[in-house]
Amino acid sequence: MTGPEGRRALRADARRNHDRVLAQAAIDFAEYGADVPLDDVARRAGVGSATLYRHFPSRDALLAEVIRGSVDGLRAEAERLLVADDADQALRDWMRAATVHAASYRGLSSSLMTSFYDEGSPLHASCLAMHAAGGELLARARRSGSVRADFTAEDLFTLVNALAWAAEWNGRMATTAPALLDVVFDGVREAVTP
Repeated sequence: MTGPEGRRALRADARRNHDRVLAQAAIDFAEYGADVPLDDVARRAGVGSATLYRHFPSRDALLAEVIRGSVDGLRAEAERLLVADDADQALRDWMRAATVHAASYRGLSSSLMTSFYDEGSPLHASCLAMHAAGGELLARARRSGSVRADFTAEDLFTLVNALAWAAEWNGRMATTAPALLDVVFDGVREAVTP
């Protein structure tokens, strides 16, 4: 018997262990950052390290699973914003949401940047999804003439993660990211502002 994406369905006990590790990882990533020792995650989840690695063979595999819902949310938000009246504001709103996402766990922004360029990383698909979602909003803003023509989707992804990194390391996400985002966005628009 197979489940979604052609994977074998897990036995009930294996599914419980999978879900316990996933739930504990979300808690531990939020509290300790993306670099928390995975053996500690396993211990707090009440499973052995071998069980954790059987379900999630690497840190990136575990991170990818933990952030799947928020990446799907960013993609849905981008789709919603694609029909907003103001393309400039839509891009700014999405950049803010993406920055908050990338800073949700200390160390996540670094993992996302590394994984974007590593096709073998389990996080690569998440990075591509965020890149594509932001890229559509950016293309719309460029067509409206509100964003510099030379600002690319890769630049957007890099800036979002750089802003998240800066905010996560100074510990003031709520104040730092929005202020920096406004400065960056003014630079993105500078060449087209009369």
